[in-house]
Amino acid sequence: MPHLVLIDGPNYVFRAFHAVKHNLANSKGQPTNAVFGYVQMIRSILKDLMPTHIAVVFDPKGGTFRNRIYPEYKAHRPPMPEDLAKQWPYIFDVTDAFNLNRICVEDYEADDVIATLARQAEKSGWDVTIVSTDKDLMQLIGERIWMLDTMRRKEYGSEEVLEKWGVYPDRIHDLLALTGDSSDNIPGVPGIGPKTAVELLQTYGDLESVLANASNIKQKMRRENLIQFADQARLSYKLVALEEHTPLPVSLEGLTIGEPNREKLCELFELLEFRRLTAEFLDTPSTAANGQLTTSQTDIHESTDSTEQPPIPPRQDILVDNAESLKLLVKALTESSAFAVDTETTSLHPHQAKLVGLSFAVKAGEGWYIPVSHRARDLLSETPRQLSLDEVLNALKPALEDPGIGKYGQNIKYDLQILRSVGIHLKGIEADSMLLAYIDEPGQPVNMDALAEKYLNHHCITYESVAGKGAKQITFDLVPVDQALPYAAEDAEITFRLVQHLQMKLANQIRRHNNIELPLACVLADMEWAGTQIHVSWLQGLSSVFGKKIESLEKHIHQLAGEAFNINSPKQLGVLLFETLGLEGGKRTKSGQWATAQDILEKLADEHEIPRLILQVRSLSKLKSTYTDSLPRLINSHTGRVHTSYNQAVTTTGRLSSSDPNLQNIPIRSEEGREIRKAFIAAPEHTLIAADYSQIELRLMAHFSQDKDLIQAFANGADIHAATAAAVNQVPLEQVTGSMRRHAKIINFGILYGMSAFGLSKQLGISRSEAKVFIETYFARYPAVRQFMDKTLDLAREQGYVETLLGHRVYVHDINSSNGMSKAYAERTAINAPLQGSAADIIKVAMINLHQKLQSSGSGARMLLQVHDELIVECPNQYVDEIITCIKETMESVISLRVPLIADVDCGINWFEAHKL
Repeated sequence: MPHLVLIDGPNYVFRAFHAVKHNLANSKGQPTNAVFGYVQMIRSILKDLMPTHIAVVFDPKGGTFRNRIYPEYKAHRPPMPEDLAKQWPYIFDVTDAFNLNRICVEDYEADDVIATLARQAEKSGWDVTIVSTDKDLMQLIGERIWMLDTMRRKEYGSEEVLEKWGVYPDRIHDLLALTGDSSDNIPGVPGIGPKTAVELLQTYGDLESVLANASNIKQKMRRENLIQFADQARLSYKLVALEEHTPLPVSLEGLTIGEPNREKLCELFELLEFRRLTAEFLDTPSTAANGQLTTSQTDIHESTDSTEQPPIPPRQDILVDNAESLKLLVKALTESSAFAVDTETTSLHPHQAKLVGLSFAVKAGEGWYIPVSHRARDLLSETPRQLSLDEVLNALKPALEDPGIGKYGQNIKYDLQILRSVGIHLKGIEADSMLLAYIDEPGQPVNMDALAEKYLNHHCITYESVAGKGAKQITFDLVPVDQALPYAAEDAEITFRLVQHLQMKLANQIRRHNNIELPLACVLADMEWAGTQIHVSWLQGLSSVFGKKIESLEKHIHQLAGEAFNINSPKQLGVLLFETLGLEGGKRTKSGQWATAQDILEKLADEHEIPRLILQVRSLSKLKSTYTDSLPRLINSHTGRVHTSYNQAVTTTGRLSSSDPNLQNIPIRSEEGREIRKAFIAAPEHTLIAADYSQIELRLMAHFSQDKDLIQAFANGADIHAATAAAVNQVPLEQVTGSMRRHAKIINFGILYGMSAFGLSKQLGISRSEAKVFIETYFARYPAVRQFMDKTLDLAREQGYVETLLGHRVYVHDINSSNGMSKAYAERTAINAPLQGSAADIIKVAMINLHQKLQSSGSGARMLLQVHDELIVECPNQYVDEIITCIKETMESVISLRVPLIADVDCGINWFEAHKL
């Protein structure tokens, strides 16, 4: 089982700084106490926890999205101690030398990155240990996620959180919204401390229920404050919430532990005068000190060390702020074969952003910047000299819309939308440095700073250095033009250099960039721009329905119990279940209270109806707070629609993900979850069309393995799950029961993901020996599948990666690892990645082809969403039949496989109706 350790870098370093004596320094006066404590804790973690995967997560230098929600967020924090500030560069150097996967995501706190990785790992069945003492992170704790305080050597699970805070992890969020947090300047509700908050939550359940019942509270001050500061509590709730869909620069698979750079560590230890550590590392030839895990896998990538690149020579920056310089730029652009373009704006969201300036590069060593919307910072400052936006756009439009002149960008998808907002339709797009880097090494950080350092040996000017950081950060329109010039000009010039470098480096893979990823970026830009319409009143009504269902379930629970009790009170629930009802299997927390976490209730659900109903209440409450109450607040005020952002360069397999908001995770498993999809509606006089590839990964397995029986089953249009059920149960097809088919479905998909007999036994509720027989029977029925899997593993061990149908590489670094768990995970990845990645290839090409056909049809139909194997199209009512035929034909003709490629297509007034197949 993979074990992911997530280290809260800021929390860890501050504790190390205060834990080790402050007069520790080297002979040159450099403070070293924080670094020393940090190294010791790192070594302890590696030795004691023995993780298979690890990451140390740090905060970005500037502010985050929370500062835009609440400018006073963390505003009153004292400055960092000078002795600690001097040690941060060494903290980063040590982290990198230990090969610990240092992560920092712009605009997001370390807590958000940790939350995202923890949830991803949890969904993948991994064990997760979060090394931190931050109470905010305790809301993540669950059956597979624990928190560790290394100094006190204390582990926190659900029961330990209850013991410390009086609530389970899923209510920490509500608790902190009520109490606030002075260290982060989160206001909360005045007069509500932890004890009062716990009392309120035990009585009413969650924050919204507390606020809804505020007028019924007897205590006058408490009642009045809850009513008066309700909006402040909701604001605090937003600030405390962890963003679990943070765009990540690396995948889970990329967080494996590599061999430490002992030479670099010794160099650092000698510099800092950690003599004992230096001696220990010099005396350890094949492993890192004190239990550091190692692998025998060598780096299979071609060397891209930035030290191979000579430093970039000084750049000439040209400011375009008058008619003459604008003419010179236009002449340079129109005479070039290709140029890099970048936009500077006030927001990361295209529909909210204001264009502040444009930068260009027509050759290496030169950058141009045109300011168009810079403002004076205050009344005493002079208004910057700049050309009018209309004059600039009129001059640039011919070059920008000329398809014969190539355009380079870094995340060109964003710039496409920004230029579209001012009436420019960018044409001739030729390269995206971000996508080129993604093709070179999927899973690596693809922001410009990281790429410039890796490929060009260049450190870029940071955004924080020109716009400030934290609560004092300003928008780019307030940055003085003389400071904006080098920053913006560098963006374009570095993009130009990166494209040239990567196009040469990727000569053998450039077709994937040109034919798939770059055209797809343009399609995604249109989809993001279009957005999706939301039926707000439906969500409000559904929220009310969920509330009434919760209330009805609570009444039924009280009837079954024969008494009224607070369902949200773990103490009262525990007494009822294990004392009043006498249910077996109960266990107590250290405080003596009965434990009632979800895993315990799930075990009791078959024994008594009350635990089952309690789980229903909790599930409904989660849906209500996460979706029906929250989605309306995500609607863009300018368009009235929800606009997701597709992440094209994040996953290692090539699949797309989305964020802000993540529409790909709308639940469909439960009846209530499916009801939520009804809120995604077509525009007036339009219909939503949903098209979904049928069993595409199983069909790809048939194609890759060339198994005759599997191919024949698909060719005949057979029910593949029923066919597998007949095979593994050794019965005729007509004798296959519903239960057999359900089990066979689990087996079919389990094989794709390399499921073991142990995993299958847990899924099916059978013995491991029975599960083993099922798997052996499956491979006896489809022998070529086993042969394909074995050949794939052999190839992965030889070359260090596997490839998808259309050439996307998925690296499996631990395939030859001496660590059993890491190796097993790499083997499962090697088997599944060609299937999942090839499915991603096919849907990407389908999107490109369909986008072209929809545009040429003149129907006005447009793609809105892509959810793994499914496409959602919004179509005017009069063209529905025509477009359904177009979609089906397009999706099924993307590629010729050894089995039919089938797309199921339907339509409706909302997403649910369109996907009711």
